[in-house]
Amino acid sequence: MKIKLIIIIVALIVLFNAFYIIDERQQVIITQFGKPVGDAITDAGLQIKIPFIQKVHFFDKRIMEWDGDAKQIPTSDKRYIWIDTFSRWQIIDPLKFYETTRYESSAHSRLDDIISGITRDVISSNKLIEIVKSSNREMTFTAEYSDSKLIDEVKEKITSGRQVIAHSIFALSKVKVAEYGIKLIDVRIKRLNYNQEVQAKVFERMISERNKIAAKYLSEGEGDSSEILGKMQRELDQIQSEAYQTAQEIKGKADATAINIYANAYNKDPGFYEFLKTLETYEKTIDNNNTLIMTTDSEYYKFLKTMK
Repeated sequence: MKIKLIIIIVALIVLFNAFYIIDERQQVIITQFGKPVGDAITDAGLQIKIPFIQKVHFFDKRIMEWDGDAKQIPTSDKRYIWIDTFSRWQIIDPLKFYETTRYESSAHSRLDDIISGITRDVISSNKLIEIVKSSNREMTFTAEYSDSKLIDEVKEKITSGRQVIAHSIFALSKVKVAEYGIKLIDVRIKRLNYNQEVQAKVFERMISERNKIAAKYLSEGEGDSSEILGKMQRELDQIQSEAYQTAQEIKGKADATAINIYANAYNKDPGFYEFLKTLETYEKTIDNNNTLIMTTDSEYYKFLKTMK
């Protein structure tokens, strides 16, 4: 009974070891004693092999990503910049991949050596403007940049451009990585930047340009402000002058009318006019703080003398 049980267990182990499953994302190479046997198996489903003698090696058949580290590279015009690239790749020949690389980690190392090396060669043979710009399209600038030195740099014509350079890196790399059973899908420049020393100088230059533009705006604003204030003061002086002239004309007409009215009224009774003006004089001169010494025959008190 025990022997039968052992036989059944051994048979199950052998059976399970003889079958394997490939899903849609995988492709397989079979090796026997370390050497590949037959072609790559790419069809998904249940497969069979010689148990214990043959070994299954799974490889991903999806498109994968390689993201390199940023590297400092000098351009042909001696500008030191940081270049960060990425790429997509796929294993299209599992047998060649197994024979030359075997593992995805090793493939990443090979891609890093190939793509980074070619990127360095291509970048160092081109000017910075070629890597930054993609075309020679006309660019418009606002008025504040009319006398800026940056315009001359930006308007410089290119012969290749960023996209052409990226394609050149891709084309050269594609040929080399094919030796490892890998198909390179594309290579892109993800980011580029100045190194810290140059970056600080660029920022200083940008700040200087902005300060210059700000000073220009302030100067123009102060000039416009002085012009507006001067115009406002002139208009205010003119309005006040015209208002004063109008007021004086109205006052003169009113005084003339009043004098005419007084004259007409006093001409009708001169005695009453004299009496009224004398009373006004009394009101202005006689009070508790002033003392008048006059003779009794003075005309000043003639109306008081007649009072009973």
